[in-house]
Order: sequence, then C-alpha cells, then structure tokens
Amino acid sequence: MITFSLSLLALFIGYFLYGRFIERLFGPDSRVTPAVAKADGVDYIVLPNWKVFMIQFLNIAGTGPIFGAIMGAKFGPVAYLWIVLGCIFAGATHDYLSGMLSMRNDGAGLPELIGKYLGKATKQVMLVFTVLLLIMVGTVFVYSPAEILHTMGGDTIMWIAIIFGYYVIATMLPIDKIIGKIYPLFAFSLLFMAAALMVVLFIKNPVLPELWDHMYNMGAETHPEKWSDAIFPALFITIACGAISGFHATQSPLMARCVKSEKMGRPIFYGAMITEGVVALIWATVASWFFYGVEAPGYELIAGADKGFYTSAPAVVNLVCKDWLGITGAVLAMLGVVAAPITSGDTAFRSGRLIVAEWLKLDQRPIAKRLYICVPLFCVSIAMLVWQIENPDGFNTIWQYFGWSNQTLSVFTLWTLTVYLVREKKNFWVTLIPALFMTTVCSTFFFVSKQALGMPLEIGYFLGGVCFLIAVIYFTYWYRKYQKSINQ
Repeated sequence: MITFSLSLLALFIGYFLYGRFIERLFGPDSRVTPAVAKADGVDYIVLPNWKVFMIQFLNIAGTGPIFGAIMGAKFGPVAYLWIVLGCIFAGATHDYLSGMLSMRNDGAGLPELIGKYLGKATKQVMLVFTVLLLIMVGTVFVYSPAEILHTMGGDTIMWIAIIFGYYVIATMLPIDKIIGKIYPLFAFSLLFMAAALMVVLFIKNPVLPELWDHMYNMGAETHPEKWSDAIFPALFITIACGAISGFHATQSPLMARCVKSEKMGRPIFYGAMITEGVVALIWATVASWFFYGVEAPGYELIAGADKGFYTSAPAVVNLVCKDWLGITGAVLAMLGVVAAPITSGDTAFRSGRLIVAEWLKLDQRPIAKRLYICVPLFCVSIAMLVWQIENPDGFNTIWQYFGWSNQTLSVFTLWTLTVYLVREKKNFWVTLIPALFMTTVCSTFFFVSKQALGMPLEIGYFLGGVCFLIAVIYFTYWYRKYQKSINQ
C-alpha cells in the first residue's frame, strides 16, 4: 500500500505543479470561445463547468481505466509507474493541449488539427484512421454490455438492437438533451465507486507487492503460461486510459465546443485525465490484491473467484464491488460494466459524425444532414458487429486492434502538438519526449504482436529502436529546415 499511497500523492502534485506549468505554457486568455461564437443549439452549447468536467471524464474514461488497470496489474507494481508518469507527463498533457488547441481552432476535430500541423496527406490518412477507430469503439462497446444484459434476461440480439437505437438517438440529438443530462450521473457513479473502494483499501490495508521489490513482470514469473508478454511494449498498450489514450483527443473537441472560458481548460481537460489516473490506480491496487495479495491470494474468499489469476476484468469488478460495497456495489458494478461502455460508444459515434461533417463541410443544424452521416457510420458498425458475432474470437480480435490503433492515434496527436509548440516558439520538449516514446512503443508492438507481424522480441526491439532513430532524425531535419525558413 506504500506504492499506492505515494502514487496517489504524485498524481495530485502533478496536477497542481506540472498541470500549472503546462497551462502557463499554452497561455489561456479571455478570448471568446467556440461555445459562444459558434453557438448552434446542437453541438456548440455553453454548459456549466462542473457538467463539462463530468462529461469529459466519462467520455474519456468509460471502463478503460478499470479494465485496462486490472489487466495491467497482472504485470505487477510496475503498472503504477506507467500510470503515474504516463498520466502526468503524457496523458494529461496530451488531453489538455489537444482540447485547448481545438478550442483555439473553432472546436476543430482531431483530423483537422492534424492536417493543419502535419499536412494534408497525413490528414486524409488520419481522417479514415480516426473514423474507423471511433466505429471500432462504438462496436466493441455494443457487444460487451449486450452480453452482460443478456444474463439478466432477453436475447443478446435484442439488447444489441436496443443499444444501437439509443446510439442513434444520442448521436443525433443536441448534446445537452441526453448527454448533458445523464452523463454527469454516470460519471458520479464511477467516481463514487472508486472513492468507496479507496476507503475500503485503506481500511483493509492489505499487504501488497511494492514497486521497489518487483520491478519486473510478476505475471510472467507466476503464470508464464497465461501472461508472458514483455513489459515493453505490452504494458503500455494494455493500460491506455489512465496513462495516455489517443481516443481522448477525439473526445476533447466535444467539450471544447461547450466551454465558456479558456481558463477552465486545466481543471476540465488536465483534471479529468488526472482523475482517470486516480481511478486506474485504485483498480490496479484492487486487482493487485486480487492476484498477488499476501493475506488473501487469489481472492479465494469470494464465491465464484475460483479461477484466481485467470479471472477476467469484468468478473473482478463484479466480485469486488459486491463483496466490498454490498447492494450499492452491485448496482455500481452494473453501471460500470454496462452503462459506462455504452456512454463511451455513443460519444464515439458523435465524434465520428462531427469529424465527417467537418470534412464534408455539412452544417449539422438540419437533422437530415446529421442522418446523411450517421446512417453510413452505423451500417459499417453493424457489418463489423456481424463479423464479430460470427467469429468465435471476434471480440478479442477487434479489441486488440482497437488497443494498438488507440495508442497509435496518440502518437499522431503528440506530433501534432509538438509542431504546434515549435511554431508558437514554446517549449516543445513536453510533447516531443512522449511522442518519441509512444512512437517506439507502437512500432515495437506492431513488430512483435501476434496480431500483427509476430516477430521475435529481440528483432522487434531492434526495429523499434530503428523507428525511434528515424523519428529523431526526421524531426531534427524538419526543425532545422523550419528554423531556417523563418529566419530568412
């Protein structure tokens, strides 16, 4: 519990110190925001700051900081290091700057920002890439809650149809009608669940592995037949939400269109990510006790936890919440594994609609023009869902591709932010270092992952290092060329 306590403290200090540093670097001012200048009653609407924070938190979180942290905890205490450092120096910086940059560009979506700073060719590629990623998010967050609801009654297909029906309504209606009303409630539920579990953790004060004693992959040591992936790069793909996630850069523009003052950017964008990091820390600690705790190894005291280390993330959530929080915990667990992914899914489709509308320059005030975009998006998602259902390992396959695509998107976002900071003559190292790191992570994972090239780890590390050097050389070349051009 010492590592957990120090990690919590580090996140709070990170918000107040490094968050303030990043805020000063960007320089928010009193200019009119898009929510006021472009108010349309659909997507550009001024919302109360507390509501914007809660919606932003739920949009970027969903079940990501819960499921990812639980799976990442199987690596051991080293997961704490990634959550803390990743969240403060990469994820929260990524979310704040992408949200504020969107606000400075009339609420522009991520592909538009990429096109402005990385070029039109990159924009076209990332437009398709981003929309496909958002469709994948919506698709994976239909099937999993439908399967859970099926256990309560009804057919899975029926629940899929109901969830899709909700998606259509939530994606089409003005943001303040459904999202603005129910999202704060779901966000509060997730926060209350995390806070309650943290209190119980400190009361129980379990004996857990500490970081300084286990700087290696504990899962590979204790259960090599099930968890043999190398910490680098697998940990950094497994734990995305709670550390850094490219998906967040597609969600921040939604709230950039609803914020009344730029000066609220740090508590909303940087603060929501730090909050997500806290949630991830709590669940990583709960899972650590579940898998490695000295006093109750395997969590065998709870009926149904007979699979020990192999227990899935949703099962851990259900077991822990019911045992620690009683009836309230059972309800919160249901909200966590059902409502949270659904709410992430509908904002994914909403982001997809807005990105395509921006590309086609379609005014989104007429409902017919919203339909022009939504119908094709949902058709692609349904086709993907049918394939997923027909293939036994379809869900896991799509989820793995989503995980890599998600982190790859963060790479392009970080490079976009780096170019922006260079052009503004500001300290670009705050995004350059995370950009280089995540470039190496994603390229290495692509080389070694069984779902991609499946190369031996040694070759993957070498090629990942080559990608790192190429990125350094290309950026240095571009930077010198740019400096020369502005000095002429």
